[in-house]
Amino acid sequence: MFQSEPVWPIWFTRVMPMTESLSTSGAASAALDSDQSRHVNDRFEHHRGPVTCVAGIPGRPAAVTSGYDSAVGLVDFEQGTIELLGYHRHLVNRVVVNDSGSLAATCSSDYTACLWDLETLKPVRVLQGHWDDVEDFAFVDDNTGITVSRDRRIFIWNLRTGAVRQILEKHQRDVLSVEYADGKIYSSGDDMTLRQWDLASGELQHTWGPFEVETDTCAIDPINQRAILGCDDGCIRIFDCSSGELVQKIDAHQSGIKKVAVSPNNGDILSAAYDQRILIWDAGSLELKQELQRHAATWERSFNWSPDGQNILAGTFDGTVLYWKAESGRLMPEIGRQNEADGHIAGNACFNDVSAADNGHCAIVSDDGYLRMAHLSAAASRWTQTIEPQSGRMLMNAVCLAEPLVLSGSHDQKLHVHLLSNEELTPLTELSMDEGPVNCIRMLPRNGGLKQAFAACYSGKVVRISLETLKNIHVADKYKIHDGAVKSLRIHPLGHAGVSGAADGSMFAWSVGGEILRPFVGHTAIVDDVDFDPTGKYVASVSRDFTVNVYEFESGLMRHSILLGRESPKCVLFWDTETVIVGNYWGDLWRVDLVKESVTPHRIAINGISALSRSGENLVAVSYDGSASLVDPENLSVLSHLGYMRQKLKGFEQKASFD
Repeated sequence: MFQSEPVWPIWFTRVMPMTESLSTSGAASAALDSDQSRHVNDRFEHHRGPVTCVAGIPGRPAAVTSGYDSAVGLVDFEQGTIELLGYHRHLVNRVVVNDSGSLAATCSSDYTACLWDLETLKPVRVLQGHWDDVEDFAFVDDNTGITVSRDRRIFIWNLRTGAVRQILEKHQRDVLSVEYADGKIYSSGDDMTLRQWDLASGELQHTWGPFEVETDTCAIDPINQRAILGCDDGCIRIFDCSSGELVQKIDAHQSGIKKVAVSPNNGDILSAAYDQRILIWDAGSLELKQELQRHAATWERSFNWSPDGQNILAGTFDGTVLYWKAESGRLMPEIGRQNEADGHIAGNACFNDVSAADNGHCAIVSDDGYLRMAHLSAAASRWTQTIEPQSGRMLMNAVCLAEPLVLSGSHDQKLHVHLLSNEELTPLTELSMDEGPVNCIRMLPRNGGLKQAFAACYSGKVVRISLETLKNIHVADKYKIHDGAVKSLRIHPLGHAGVSGAADGSMFAWSVGGEILRPFVGHTAIVDDVDFDPTGKYVASVSRDFTVNVYEFESGLMRHSILLGRESPKCVLFWDTETVIVGNYWGDLWRVDLVKESVTPHRIAINGISALSRSGENLVAVSYDGSASLVDPENLSVLSHLGYMRQKLKGFEQKASFD
């Protein structure tokens, strides 16, 4: 298809035949091979991370998949198998197939898009130019493509040469979704707008919004000449592409919509949201037509129609692929599911959060919905328990260990409370928060026996939970602190206030009674994590604007703003008044010296560092690659390591240091 031999960046991985000898070097190999894992083999039978997208191939019973394990896969629906095509250097956010079924395009957090020949099943070109995550792609034709990115820009590409034809720069925040139809480009994202552009001139022709909520996903109905917008208030907004007028607003969901898609047959609208409902709306009446049979591990953002409009395709947090019959809503057999009868644990242990104690106890939560307990020390480390919540497995992003209690928060808006005794967890209760996915949980320091916890929720609210007696655990109050999803919170060491950061870039201090005390101004993108120094005098924060900021807590004044390069930070630990430790999405720890304003990096994982926690004189870092490491804060060396899975096939791991 492409006659010229593509020029490849040295990092791009093309898969070698399984018969070739693959090797892993040094301590990384020893650590991986000693993992208590069901994935130590080197057969790619399913994604080893959440599946972000499933895109059907026209004329074939097949689809291309993308995943947070950096992999691109090929699904054969007749055989019920998933084959590995290759890896990006980082998370793959989206895959799109052209109308003829000859090309696929994948978008990655390695800041590139890649074109794949679906006849030879090989990559043919890498598109480089964005300086942040590439989130979506649209084919104009086989010669022209469009990408959108968290760098707020839209690129129009010559797919034959890999050259950028034009850059569109009117969006004010991250651009997450793009569609093309009839000479027009449609884009939406975190600036709460939907925009229409002319492809030929690059001119912005219409802007819908800004609305009061984020607009993560858009779709085009070319049959009825409509633009479909999915919004974080649970509403579908439908606009006439020509006049720009609002056709209808549908109160579709009880939580944020993460995906809308339009049937190629008749214009029916698919919507998927955080309320766990997958709905189909009739193109004519715009009334609810069908609700798909539920699967607990579905990822809302991954949904697509099949090219013939007969099926709905999606991926799961377990790394598997699903499809439904669109007419009946019936779920068909899951592809890639491990056989639990053979001793496998369903899902992938991609770790999202950790809470550690000075005695070495660690509570860890992950994409597979299990709560794991471990003991990490320089002398010896071991897994001690894996437990499934009473209501069943559901991705968990948040955990807090405050012995004798362990609290965890899940994607289905629930808080799970366990009692820890002799390294054994006993379930106590579950609470429905009803405020979207729970992103972070922290415990109030105990004063006179009073026990309270605070949960950061997707709705923008901080929820206060009363834990005064084990028999009366309940939601005590809810505080609307942010307009966007609350990503993280920390409680002041004296217990009288908290600080939280959000997806809208805001950061506030608030009293434990819910009164907003002051803002912390300076970030221009998502605030991923915040932390107090041990004295409570200062607050540190990290953001998708690539900075770590340090503020005085009482005044809100910024003391430091240090640029961390172009690799996004994810988590922060304010070690002492002169030192901040940052983990990034690429597997690095950064030791930030506030006196010198210098940054010392050290890579310890093959995927992003998702969370950090104190453990006595050391810290614990967990990664999306399924590893937990005890780290010396002085030199960032790994003192002890536990792994639960091998995320990439042997020979494809990035070099990691476990020495």
